[in-house]
Amino acid sequence: MKSSLLFLQFLGIAAASAANPSLTIYNQNFAVVRDAISLDLKKGLNAVTFDGATEHLEPDSVILRDPSGSQLQILEQNYRNDPVTQSLLLSLFEGKEIDFVVHEQQKPDRVVKGKVIRSGYVPPSPPNPYGMSQNSTLQPIIDVDGKVQFTLPGEPVFPSLGDDTILKPQLSWKINVPKPLKTEAELGYVTGGMSWDASYNVVAPEKGGTLDLTGWVTMNNRSGREFRDARIKLMAGDVNKIVSQDADRLLAMGRSRSAGGFDESSARPSVTEKAFDEYHLYTLEHPTTLKDQEKKQVEFVRAAGIKSEVIYVYDGVSIDWNQWRGNNMTYLRSQEAFGAESTTKVAVMREFKNSKENGLGIPLPKGRLRFYRSNGDQLEFTGENTIDHTPTDETVRIITGNAFDLVGERKRTSFSVDNSNHWAAETFEITLRNHKKEPVVIRVVEHLYRWVNWTISANSDPFVTKNSQQVEFRLQLKPDEEKKLNYKVVYTW
Repeated sequence: MKSSLLFLQFLGIAAASAANPSLTIYNQNFAVVRDAISLDLKKGLNAVTFDGATEHLEPDSVILRDPSGSQLQILEQNYRNDPVTQSLLLSLFEGKEIDFVVHEQQKPDRVVKGKVIRSGYVPPSPPNPYGMSQNSTLQPIIDVDGKVQFTLPGEPVFPSLGDDTILKPQLSWKINVPKPLKTEAELGYVTGGMSWDASYNVVAPEKGGTLDLTGWVTMNNRSGREFRDARIKLMAGDVNKIVSQDADRLLAMGRSRSAGGFDESSARPSVTEKAFDEYHLYTLEHPTTLKDQEKKQVEFVRAAGIKSEVIYVYDGVSIDWNQWRGNNMTYLRSQEAFGAESTTKVAVMREFKNSKENGLGIPLPKGRLRFYRSNGDQLEFTGENTIDHTPTDETVRIITGNAFDLVGERKRTSFSVDNSNHWAAETFEITLRNHKKEPVVIRVVEHLYRWVNWTISANSDPFVTKNSQQVEFRLQLKPDEEKKLNYKVVYTW
């Protein structure tokens, strides 16, 4: 049997029953399920079934073992995901005649007999990691009194459930043991149809930059199984997981998110965190029931008095990369039109340090971060964005929107190129206007796209080099002030 790199657990005899399960849910839309099952095996061959599997189990990920060390010789394992339905029962009676009850208003029920020519049943599609169905249906064909119709003549009444039907997704094994064995076996497997994500609500006072932050995890169970009183852990990080092309297409259909509200109370968080391998593991402190098709939210972080800073950034270049696609840099560096496009928007960014000294200091899993600001007696939404996984002592910096009262203009004032002598030069003039009632500092970001070897030969204001092809100027503007920034860059190759 093929095993998985992830840990798993469970099982029983004839019809096994599971104790309280445990889950590790990954933020990549899959989970590891672990169950503890009482087994009472006789010497020799035993047939064991378990009806507690999910609808999106990965059969080759299953691990069944006796933690006490006894060897379970598993001769065969089967996974079925075709619980009995009306259309399935119709398929079992294809070619046979059954009764149909006809319900008509203000008339007594009557029974007609019909032969099932085609049931319309389509077997379930293979499990996928996201719990989304790809099934379609066919019209049934029923023969009533020698006439064929493509609808059921009434409510079908079956003489029995038919042979070999199941009510829930089922795992079954043929297990050989050399002597009688009673044990609490472990079963584990990887399943799709489960996910979690993080969301953060950040509240700022009417004036000032201090923040209160509440973080929630939202668990989404679409696995086809309820997990009662489960121990749940949440794994954050980019774990390598092979996903089929079909699942990729289903993922493109979209995911949904939700978030909780902000509460001023200082309740103790119900989630603890620790580093695990190359990732971070968040453990819910108390068992919880996660019903099928349910979304459940749990608060996992709460912090108050976080010091933050509002940053205004003018990144004026606006290159349409589709226009230049397919051209190499040798060509682009000599094209005057390259890099001339611009925007007038000044972005508003909020940043704060994820440190203990700043009231946080725990790894923050990726998720949506919403900002609110107090407006007297109520909160107003002021923007949102997503953050990536952010380790302790790193800075959270996100764009929340564009400033209404700040404007930037960027234009190239000259351009020249000499391919024979291997150089190009261009100059820019950047104009900033502050229509706010208070002074601001605007960070002007310029991207030196043309080549990796460059020198700024003239500049009206000081700059700092951010990386090999990016510089930043910082200009302070008084209320209702306009300022111009000029610089010249020379490229050589």
